[in-house]
Amino acid sequence: MVTLVVILNILISLLLLYVAWRMWKLKQQIRIVADRLATYERYSHAVLYAAPENIYTAQQKISNLRQRNQSLEVQIQQVRQIISLLFLGRQVWRRSFQSLGSTFGKKTVAK
Repeated sequence: MVTLVVILNILISLLLLYVAWRMWKLKQQIRIVADRLATYERYSHAVLYAAPENIYTAQQKISNLRQRNQSLEVQIQQVRQIISLLFLGRQVWRRSFQSLGSTFGKKTVAK
């Protein structure tokens, strides 16, 4: 009977030793995961900490570019209007010389 109790105690002790060893390994794995998560948190905090200022700066730059673009569009429109006026003036100039040339080339007939 004593032998049976001793054997059962040894088996229970071995089982509990195995459970303790598995828990120790699990604790190591959890520690590794926790360290990695803490590292990731530090990195993400370093990146995201400056994000609002970076976003604000980018918005300002975009706003400045839009204003500059608008002024350039106005200048482009003015250049297009000038070019259109130059072409119109050229056409009027050609027509006026063509009409003058046609009157100079005709002979006058006396009646």
